[in-house]
Amino acid sequence: MSPTTPDPGAAPTGPAPGGATAPPAGIDPRGPRFSAAITSVILLVTVLLGVGGLATAALVLLAAQAILFAWGAFAGVARHPFGAIYRALVRPRLAPPAELEDPRPPTFAQLVGLVVSGTGVVLGLLGVAAAVPVAAAFAFVAAFLNAAFAYCLGCRIYLLLVRARVIRPA
Repeated sequence: MSPTTPDPGAAPTGPAPGGATAPPAGIDPRGPRFSAAITSVILLVTVLLGVGGLATAALVLLAAQAILFAWGAFAGVARHPFGAIYRALVRPRLAPPAELEDPRPPTFAQLVGLVVSGTGVVLGLLGVAAAVPVAAAFAFVAAFLNAAFAYCLGCRIYLLLVRARVIRPA
């Protein structure tokens, strides 16, 4: 399925009855978990490189992960490279998902990952070498929780901000 093709059974987008805007088409919730598993491995390697004395390699890897987080945050999780891998190689081998999820919380989670990893990259470039493995470790914990337990910290933050009316869903 291409990123422009909505998932079968996804909620329609556009005006809903009563003039309200319907949420964007749903995504397979297993896709972000798959992406989080790959991200966990990248971040764990980053932490190990950082504490192992290979600060430059850790900084480069964290910068690459920050770029991937930016991709997911600004293009959306449906267009993320790991999502494309999931849709092409994994999803065809699985039964259809029991339900689809709103892509906005996982997209916001990518923004949270960008902020954390981006902070580590900037501080690393400013000479604070310890910031790289620390930022990678924080991001690793969040990615691992999502991959292993389907607990998305960024998604929870998104929902709290919506409830507090800090973020207004589209």
